[in-house]
Amino acid sequence: MKFLIIPLIIASSFMINAQSINKNDLKTHISFLASDSLKGRKPGTKEMKVAADYIRREFKNNDLTLLGENGYQYFDITTGIKANSNNHLYINKFSCKTFEDNTPLPFSGNGTVSGKVVFAGYGFDINTDKIKWNDYKNIEVKNKWVLILRGIPETSTKDDNELEPYSSDRSKVMTAIKKGASGVLLVSGEKFDKKDMLSELKYGRGNAQVEIPVIQIKRNLANKILPGKKKITDLETELAENKKPVSFETKTKVKGTVNIEYIKTRTQNIVALLPGNNKTLSQEYIIVGAHYDHLGLGGKNSGSRMPDTIAVHNGADDNASGVASLLEIAQKFKDKNIRPDRSILFIAFSGEETGLLGSAYFVSHPLIDLKKAYLMINLDMTGRLKDNNTVTIAGTGTAKEFEKILEKLKDKTDLKLSFSPGGYGASDHSSFYMEDIPVLFLNTGAHEDYHTPFDDTEKINFEGQVKVTKFAFELLKYFAGNNESLTYQSTGMPKKNNASGRGLKVTLGVIPGFGDTENKGLRIDGTKKGGPAEISGIKRGDYITAINGEKIANIYDYMEVLNKLKKGQKITVNITRKDKKLVLPVQL
Repeated sequence: MKFLIIPLIIASSFMINAQSINKNDLKTHISFLASDSLKGRKPGTKEMKVAADYIRREFKNNDLTLLGENGYQYFDITTGIKANSNNHLYINKFSCKTFEDNTPLPFSGNGTVSGKVVFAGYGFDINTDKIKWNDYKNIEVKNKWVLILRGIPETSTKDDNELEPYSSDRSKVMTAIKKGASGVLLVSGEKFDKKDMLSELKYGRGNAQVEIPVIQIKRNLANKILPGKKKITDLETELAENKKPVSFETKTKVKGTVNIEYIKTRTQNIVALLPGNNKTLSQEYIIVGAHYDHLGLGGKNSGSRMPDTIAVHNGADDNASGVASLLEIAQKFKDKNIRPDRSILFIAFSGEETGLLGSAYFVSHPLIDLKKAYLMINLDMTGRLKDNNTVTIAGTGTAKEFEKILEKLKDKTDLKLSFSPGGYGASDHSSFYMEDIPVLFLNTGAHEDYHTPFDDTEKINFEGQVKVTKFAFELLKYFAGNNESLTYQSTGMPKKNNASGRGLKVTLGVIPGFGDTENKGLRIDGTKKGGPAEISGIKRGDYITAINGEKIANIYDYMEVLNKLKKGQKITVNITRKDKKLVLPVQL
């Protein structure tokens, strides 16, 4: 009981300071960060740097010690894609017009391929209990171009649903690579796309590059490749009617070059330290974080819930509110009379919206000794307290002591506290939980303006945010003065949310690594206890490089392959574990 009584007295003594948190300060911070002038705080933009400078200045004014490069921890992220000058396509001696009748796809590999073309229908190689369809059965595609129809045959049968897992452009390209193709030409049939539009060469989630050139061509070019009087539209109709492969050599020679470049842009976390006062406890760190990036102007692949609308996504609640709470809490520690015993590290993360990139970078390039991290508190969306007066605290199961302590602290606030034990989640605390650090994640919940252009300052509940920020301050002070240890514990795998109806049919029982863009495999950050991966010997830190012989370079390859597997199936999984390469049998 002693360790509970003493910290509660400490927490109580800071109530006066917590009362100084006011809505005017919060409104000032949010109004600036969520202003139209910052254009949605997209990482890599000059407006994002303005936001970073603002946060850094606040940290400095509050007498915090700036870490990294004068408060900044820089890292590179991929923000775009561009075509360099050398992108060409020739059919025999006919010179095609790149971006008019053909275009490299965003996930295409770079290089030049010269060779004959084989038409391979829809590019399927399916062998299930319900469907057997192999477009490669009677053809040889090694070291050749493969011409493939996009989508699936348009029929009115239930077979359509069975073919869907194999319908994506990327899935077809992966199959072609497995068959030995040197390049892929994709074409839209008339029923698939009557207007025959070319895809936009635009970077988005899922664009990790494959190893061979992939070019989309219009139907008039495909017809030039086909022999005799064959037409793509006729082949599309034949495949739909007969529901069996139509594949053949075309004898046509194609030379194609793809030369695209992923644009890397520098962004930054902002990191500052408040050293602790206690000689012993000051060697331990409490990390308090909030991400300050948002979705910019929105658009496709941005994460916007209105992807067809180009407008400033101000992100007042997500997450200017969390940053405002962070800055207010930091300001309270300027009072020399309330210095904490433990050291407190304040971090504003970039790149959260694109995969927790900033927090993932920090834990892999820490500016402190992470082994001495006592706790991470994450503030994300603290500005929309609802009428039920409830703030959710996630991660309460990541330390054995959390729920008992939080129950005691309920008396210090009129907020209703809703506990969620899981340590995983779609915010920056996950990166720290994966490093076996206890985490607490405070938020007031999603709303109809989430990830839309309507998440504006005037919709913030500032009276409610004052309550949430005061409680977060008291929570931090409690743990900053607690002389007892926290006992980390795993909360297992997150529950699957299949509300969209598009969940995977099978699971390997792994947590994929966040923010890993090196294309060297799928990094494993955790395994489900008793799940297929753990039983087979797959461990945290492993990289999955192939499943059933199909190469896995990233999470997108993994999803494509997993989507084709079935429950109970036995598979082989290639992994790299540090310097070792292993092949493990797994039963799904």
